[in-house]
Amino acid sequence: MARIGFLACETTLPGAGERREDAFEHDNMIKALAPAFKTAGLGLHVIDWEAPLEDFEGLDLVMLGTAWNYQDKAEEFLEKLEALEGQGIAVCNPPDIVRWNITKTYLRELESLGAQTIPTIWLDSVSRKNADDAMEAFGCEKLVVKRQIGAGALGQELLSAGNIADDWHFDAPAMLQPYLSAIEQQGELSFIFIDGELSHALRKRPASGDYRIQSMYGGREEVHVPTRSEADQAAAIIAALPFDKPLYARVDMLSRDDDDLALMEAELIEPYLYPEQGPQFGELIARAIARRVKTT
Repeated sequence: MARIGFLACETTLPGAGERREDAFEHDNMIKALAPAFKTAGLGLHVIDWEAPLEDFEGLDLVMLGTAWNYQDKAEEFLEKLEALEGQGIAVCNPPDIVRWNITKTYLRELESLGAQTIPTIWLDSVSRKNADDAMEAFGCEKLVVKRQIGAGALGQELLSAGNIADDWHFDAPAMLQPYLSAIEQQGELSFIFIDGELSHALRKRPASGDYRIQSMYGGREEVHVPTRSEADQAAAIIAALPFDKPLYARVDMLSRDDDDLALMEAELIEPYLYPEQGPQFGELIARAIARRVKTT
């Protein structure tokens, strides 16, 4: 029986201390994967990615899972993945993909390949003047400031014109984008791909009075049946990736005024894959992993 590791972290593992508010999503993933792995003849082993290297001995493949504290330990995370790969353990998604995807400047590369993205200004740090200048450049009254290495909207800020303190600053490499009201009105679309094929799609909506769609901020999700155009636009992002199709990917997109979709992010590291909206998800990913371990 092939042994598959599912990487978690101290705030998603049950019984490991104080869990994140969205740690129930970790439980949902395990609930979906465990029976499917058993049927596929795979052993599922949940493990903290920060565990000593010797604790990974005997694993054939590791899935990055819910390693949701990686953004504050990015280089350490990459080093661990490379060490696991060096021990002959298949890593999904592989370290080279993670290194490419870990800094959101990858969006510039996808834009150069034809992807429609949200207008963005990239800065190493942000002052009030930078924020004011960005609003003027975008012609907007609200600005979203995100970390270039980040996940789950942690550290993200929404700024409004005329309401920024003189001494405000953002001391991390950042991306500045105009706030788009479509996120409140229509929500964000997510497309889940397994081995390059669309598994399922969903619409994520923020709680009333918020703009963040993550569950820890009150966001909610619903099944979305994509149109052919929507599915094709999401698939085009997968096709544009500068490497072979990854085991899994989540493509997050937002409707534009012209009904085309703009790419928000292509999540290839440890995205939540919403098994509740894709009842076939566990089976699909178990099959994809089984194919991989048989060829390694």
